[in-house]
Amino acid sequence: MPNAQCPMPNPKYLRRFNVSNRKLSPFLKVITIALIAGISSVGISLLAGTTKLDRLLGIQKPKGESAKTSLGRAMSADAHSITPATDQMNEVPKPFQGTIVYQAKLKANEKVIALTFDDGPGPKNTAQILEILKKNNIKATFFMVGEMVKYFPQIAKQVAADGHVIANHTWHHWYFRMDEATAASEIDRTADIIYKTTGEKTTLFRPPGGFLNNGLAKYARNEKYAVMMWSEQSGDAERHSPQVPMLVKNVLKYAKPGAIVLLHDGGGNRSKSVKALPEMIAGLKAQGYRFVTIPQLLEMQAQEESAVTAVSSVVTNPEHPDH
Repeated sequence: MPNAQCPMPNPKYLRRFNVSNRKLSPFLKVITIALIAGISSVGISLLAGTTKLDRLLGIQKPKGESAKTSLGRAMSADAHSITPATDQMNEVPKPFQGTIVYQAKLKANEKVIALTFDDGPGPKNTAQILEILKKNNIKATFFMVGEMVKYFPQIAKQVAADGHVIANHTWHHWYFRMDEATAASEIDRTADIIYKTTGEKTTLFRPPGGFLNNGLAKYARNEKYAVMMWSEQSGDAERHSPQVPMLVKNVLKYAKPGAIVLLHDGGGNRSKSVKALPEMIAGLKAQGYRFVTIPQLLEMQAQEESAVTAVSSVVTNPEHPDH
């Protein structure tokens, strides 16, 4: 707390209670002055301390959103004090480690699709999305921002507890070019807080904005992450995002086996995404699709490719032509 100078009491406070300085005993004077000065000091210290805490946490108070700020502070907690929901490794097959993936290459009759959500977790949108997914018995993949996990650890923990996959989306969601040390910090700090909060370790990484040339993707690939892009998106993160019917249409129109759908549960007001999600799910189900996580999707491609390789490696034994 800053050491603020304590102001001396104004004599008008003494006159207000009909007490004159001449009539007060020395002892009573000291008590009165101490009480008034102490109250002033506490008020100043609390005000200064709150401002300093906000600066340290990077909290900016939006105008007219005091309730939202209070909610954020209430849900913010040190990840080290939270018992992880799970203790598992969401590892991708080796052929995909250190590579860039836009979609899974599957047979035309393998009608599976992966829903992914970026920029969370958040106290409102993520919680609503979790309820919709639970109602439809769907598991998805959440690319989380480390700073958001720090502020809303209980929501991140709930994502893991519900059986969804959590992946790395950097600490700050920065776009600019970074040196190796900065890129390492962005990714490693996020991996660390995800594990300490949820118990999940991941080798899945998605660069903010899909930028592949600012140092982040290079570091991730060197660390054997699968750099996960997407094959279709709803448009919910555009500056002027479409209305709900168009968000749904964008997803249904370009759906294909092995597709990776980009959606958002953070980074702004995602109420349109929440409203559109049930219609997206219903429309994809009507087209015959079922839903998988990114690790499941990549595992399916790996198994298909392995089966093809096994078949192509069979050769005729020259000593036994009939075989």
